[in-house]
Order: sequence, then C-alpha cells, then structure tokens
Amino acid sequence: MAPVASDPALATTLRALHVALLDPSATALRRDELLTATIARIVHRASTKPLPAPTRPTRSTTVAQHARQLLHDRMTDDLSIDDLARSTGTSRYAVYRAFQAEYGLPPSDYHRQLRLRRARTLIAAGTPISEAASATGFADQSHLTRWFTRYFGLTPGAYRQAAVVKP
Repeated sequence: MAPVASDPALATTLRALHVALLDPSATALRRDELLTATIARIVHRASTKPLPAPTRPTRSTTVAQHARQLLHDRMTDDLSIDDLARSTGTSRYAVYRAFQAEYGLPPSDYHRQLRLRRARTLIAAGTPISEAASATGFADQSHLTRWFTRYFGLTPGAYRQAAVVKP
C-alpha cells in the first residue's frame, strides 16, 4: 500500500473538520457531524470488502423525526449530536445517518436553517438585527449576518429594507 492516499472526498471532510474545530462560531452539533462524517469516510476507505447497500432500518424514520422535533423545541440551544442521540435512544452515528437519510441534510444545517428562518421573520417584523440574532441563538449580529447572507443572498439590513411595506 502506498504511503500517500489520493482520496479527494476524505481530504474534503478532513479539511471541513479542521476548519470547524478552529472556528469558535461553529456549533457543537456541526463539529460532531463533521467528525462523524470523517470517521465514516475513513472506515469506507479502509474497508476491504464492498459495503452493503444502505438500508433504512424500520426505526430510522422515527429517530429522524424525534431528532427534528428536538431541534424545533430547542432551536436556540447549542445542541450536540450526543444530545440528539440521548434523546432518541440511539448512537450518535445512527441519529446522524437517520436524519441525513430522512431529510437530506445534516442536523446542524437543518438547525441553522430553522434559526435563520426565525431571524428572518423577526427582522421583517421590525425587530432590531442584534436582538433577532440573540433571540435565535446566534453569537452576535455579525454571526447572523454571515449566515443570513450565505443562505438568503442579502444582508439582514437589506432584507429589512425590502420587507418594509411602503404606503
């Protein structure tokens, strides 16, 4: 076996994990997911026989739905994958896989989108951006602005101006 492995997918997951570990604004859930994805990629790379086709356990949908409800109920909390696992009575890997299979995105992305949609509603209602950031679990206004711009393509201030109905 060659001492250097050429695996762009593994390199991408390792890079993303490294960035998240160094980013103080990365949530615990996001860091846990990236660690899980990296370990899964390493296991896939190291496997000597083909992995079986993914099957959906009977309980998978229930686990994903329960995790989703917890994300809704505790929208502003900095949840970890272990919180979701404890709540669903499964392992962190099982809850991650079930959620990804059911909803097509990791729990951290789903959680962030919930918070961003709530912030958008607050901003449109006239709540100051800094208060909307605090009320939706973002570290500060700039943290909200970075994610808001990434997801919606405009700053919260520009959104507020566009959302104001003029007589």
